[in-house]
Amino acid sequence: MEFRHKSVLLEESIESLCIKPDGIYVDGTLGGGGHSYEICRRLSGKGRLIGIDQDEAAIEAATGRLGEFKDRVTIVRSNYCNMRGELGKLGITSVDGVILDLGVSSYQLDEASRGFTYREDVPLDMRMDQRQSMTAKDIVNGYSEMELYRIIRDYGEDRFAKNIARHIVNARKEKTLETTGELIHVIKAAIPAKVRAVGGHPAKKTFQAIRIELNRELEVLEDSLEDMIDLLNDGGRICVITFHSLEDRIVKNKFRQCEAPCTCPKDFPVCVCGKKSKGRVITRKPIVPSQRELEENSRAKSSKLRVFERKIQ
Repeated sequence: MEFRHKSVLLEESIESLCIKPDGIYVDGTLGGGGHSYEICRRLSGKGRLIGIDQDEAAIEAATGRLGEFKDRVTIVRSNYCNMRGELGKLGITSVDGVILDLGVSSYQLDEASRGFTYREDVPLDMRMDQRQSMTAKDIVNGYSEMELYRIIRDYGEDRFAKNIARHIVNARKEKTLETTGELIHVIKAAIPAKVRAVGGHPAKKTFQAIRIELNRELEVLEDSLEDMIDLLNDGGRICVITFHSLEDRIVKNKFRQCEAPCTCPKDFPVCVCGKKSKGRVITRKPIVPSQRELEENSRAKSSKLRVFERKIQ
């Protein structure tokens, strides 16, 4: 299957990066190379783009798509949390911009064998990096009832988390849960029929929770954002596109903290903690897709873009 992914908030994020033709830019979630292609188009022969992704199919697709810019592009298979180390190997210590387009690509959702989908009956996988040994099946069959409850409650924000966790544990006593279809059957049984009749797919939130836990998505984001800001040159920008409230909250709070890190009590006449601002939040409110984009790409629906600009004092 060809790697397809329609880049969300493309114009808005490229515009927000304020690309310098001779600058160095990092796409930390390369995907099919949509954002990277538009960055490369704006670079001169001296400019450089480093694309990072942990998905082999994404690397292959982006390599083809960015082929015409090969002299200014370096593609690395890794997780964006390793950005500083990967750039160090290339002799790069600072950059002019970073972009992250979080979540699951259209390809990963549509390629049933990857196990992200709740629309077909396929093996429980959900790995973004297929070099990883642990899969969704290991979480579903190996986590305790309390651990399952915690991730479905916290990462899926499902009000039936406790019941879903109990049903999963009871079902796997009879038989190991192997496929998405088997898991969906269990989840449906845990949710009242009248609730299932409205809203989205009953398994959507649980699948999201398992995927986030398996790929450590929130942990990686939380631990990496400030380090990426530190990589930016003066005036450099980081653009982050999120797809659910958990990610957006992390980005919003981390950007705010980097803008105003002072921990002194409000009544102190001067700052004594010594924590200096790293820059400014460009987006007081997140940028959301236009009506036109929503009509053209339904998967853009929940996306939000937040931007931070580095200021070195």
